[in-house]
Order: sequence, then structure tokens, then C-alpha cells
Amino acid sequence: MPYPKLPNLHEKINRLYDYVSLRHEYGAKGLETPLLDLEKAVDDTLEKILAAPVDEILRAKEPDCLEAIKKLRPDGPRRIWKKFDADVYADRLAGAFLGRMAGCTLGAIVELWDVSEMEKYAAHYGLAFPPKNYWTHTPWPYHLRYGKSACSDYTLGGIKGVPVDDDITYTLLGLLIAEDCGLGFTREDAANAWVKYLPYACTGEDIALKNLKSGVSVKDSADIGNPFCQWIGADIRCDPFGYLAPGLPEKAAAMAYNESYVSHRRNGIYGSMFFAAAIAAAFATGDAIEAVRIGMTEIPAECSLYKDIEWALSVCPTVRDYKDGRAAVDERFAGMHPVHTNNNACLTIFGVSIGGGDTGRAISETVAMGMDNDCTGATAGSLAGAAAGMAGLSPHWYKDFDNTVFSYLNHNDEFTIDDVLRRFAALAEKNF
Repeated sequence: MPYPKLPNLHEKINRLYDYVSLRHEYGAKGLETPLLDLEKAVDDTLEKILAAPVDEILRAKEPDCLEAIKKLRPDGPRRIWKKFDADVYADRLAGAFLGRMAGCTLGAIVELWDVSEMEKYAAHYGLAFPPKNYWTHTPWPYHLRYGKSACSDYTLGGIKGVPVDDDITYTLLGLLIAEDCGLGFTREDAANAWVKYLPYACTGEDIALKNLKSGVSVKDSADIGNPFCQWIGADIRCDPFGYLAPGLPEKAAAMAYNESYVSHRRNGIYGSMFFAAAIAAAFATGDAIEAVRIGMTEIPAECSLYKDIEWALSVCPTVRDYKDGRAAVDERFAGMHPVHTNNNACLTIFGVSIGGGDTGRAISETVAMGMDNDCTGATAGSLAGAAAGMAGLSPHWYKDFDNTVFSYLNHNDEFTIDDVLRRFAALAEKNF
């Protein structure tokens, strides 16, 4: 549906501040009164917006309760693997985890860049675009991402372990939740783990974490002061649940539901459930697009995300490269925020489709499409890698990871890749 056309409030507010400063410099008095009037007018406008009734028919198609979600799903396999195949799992888990690390690392220093800006940046340094390897430079080499890793740590020659990112940190957090609380962990368990392990967060996660730390229950932590509850944050956290439930899409979706509920609602939750189920299915199918179709069977058939994924799959044959993919999404989702679940999900599907069995190409094309491209690159790498295993990922994407992953989790700021894979495998086998 078309978004309302909004006045350019950012520009007007910036101009207002500039004129306040100027009039103050000229000795004007009484500037506080009109500013307080404006603040009240903004508060009143927000109150009216929040009081506007939602479409109840659409609301019924997009429930937040897991049992209600299950009743609205289309038919699906629910369980594909009947027994745990340790050898197949180990290969595909490594492909998925390293694919995720590579996709995130590639996208991190160009996160949210315009496509044209990435093209010019690559051309300036004589690099292929879409990239065939990591960026060789960054405009801000000494800038610390998440207060931990310098931007130069994400570049070719600078990578010494997987550098810090929230997309990577949440993958590790999912493992810790399952280890601490078991594979049947609850929403409350997930919320308690957030408080225990997360020192800070961003957007919807930041609001939910602050709500939890102030005593708000997990039942309400996503609902208070959170306009980001349909953004991409929940689906960047879902991959570990696909890893923990290989060939078990329903189980993966249920775990993703319990964790995503902490901070998200409606299509924000469904994005997490969908990708967790798709990754779980990819372990069994060996085909990422077939896995996407299975992932769809774990979310409501009438929700907007389902319809958008259905559209993406229908146009995949015409999407030959990153330019086609981004153009198609720009046309369909005009006005949607570039960190939303739905538009980014479609870009991820396009990237995986273009990549075929080549995980490296999947992450490269996905990152080249822009928007929230460290998130989409990571998810594309995870999904493609779970389908293709290690054969789909060239060693140059992971050779400099040095068996090490860094995070900003409390008391868990460094992991070895071998140990993470072993721990996922030990838990995954318990599902069978």
C-alpha cells in the first residue's frame, strides 16, 4: 500500500534550530515559549497518530500469538529430516555460519550506502562490482563499530578474525540462549538472556532492552515506545534457530518466534520465523529457493510479508543482477524504510536466486543491492551456505577469519569458530 506523503519535517526542524541560534545571537528574547508550543504540538500530533484506528481485518490476518499464527499457515512439511545426519549437517553448518560471517563482513562498511555510491567507490579503487572479495579500503579506517572493531578490520588485509557486528553477535546470543535454557526456551528465557548478555542494542532492540531493564515484562517489551517493531532486527537474529533445528522448519520457526517476540510484532516476527524455517529447510533440501518456499509455510498466508515473498519468487526469473533486484524493490516498496523487514527480505531472496549454488556470488550480489546490506548479506550467506555447504564458499571469503569471532556480549567477547560449530552440533542432535 502507498505510504502517506509527509512534509519534509527534518529540513524544517533543522532550519528552525538555525534561526533560533541566529535570533539568539541577535539578542532576541522569549524564544523558549514558541519552542515549548511546538513541542506540545508535536506531542499532540503523535497522540492523534497513535489513536488512529488500525485495519482490524488486516490485524486478524497478522496475529502476534504463536498458536494463532499456526492456524493461518499454509500446508507445509513441518519436519523434513527424520534423523540427524551428522556429516551432512557439519558441512552445511560450516557453510552457513561462515557464509553469514562473510556476508556481514562484506556489507558492514558499506551499510545503507546507495548503489551508485558503492559502484563509484569500487571504480575508484579499481575493484570489481559486485565485489568478488572484501573491500580494500574504507572511508573511516579508525572508526570503531560497536565500540570494538575498527572499520579497517573489515577490509582485505585488515581482517584478523570476524570483526564485531550486531548481526554476528545475535547469532552467538541465540546459541547462548539455547545452551542456558534448552531448546524449548520461552519468551521469558530469551528476555532474561538479553538482560544478562546484551550491554546495548539498536532501534527496536534498544527500546525492548531498555524496557526490560526498567522492569517491563516480555509481554509488553516490544509494544512500549517502539515504532521499529516491523523492521529487520528480529530476522537478523534468527539464524541460530535454523542451525539448531536442521530439517525441522516448524521447530526453527517456533524458537525464532519466542526470541523475536521480545522486540518485534507482526511482520517483524514473521521475518524471523520465515528465515529461521528457510535456513532449517536448506539443510535438508540443498536448494535455497526450495527452502524459501518451505519457509513461507511457517507464516500466515495472508500477511504482507508472505505476499511480498510470493511476489519476489514470481519475479526472480527476471532478476538477473543487483541492478534488476534493487529496481524491482524500489518500485514495489516506494516509501518503505530501508531497514524494514519486507523490502530487505525480497533483496535477500533475489541475491540467493542469482547466486545459485555459489554462496560467494549470493552475498556479493545481495550486498551490491544496498539497503540494510550487512544484514541481507549475512542472511543470504547463511541461507545459501546451509544449502550448498562448504563447496559453495570459496576459501578467500573465510581464510583470514583465523578461527575467531569477536562480539560485544557481556563476558563473551571472543569465540573460536570450531567451538561454535561444535556447540551448535551438540544441541542440534538433541532435536532428534
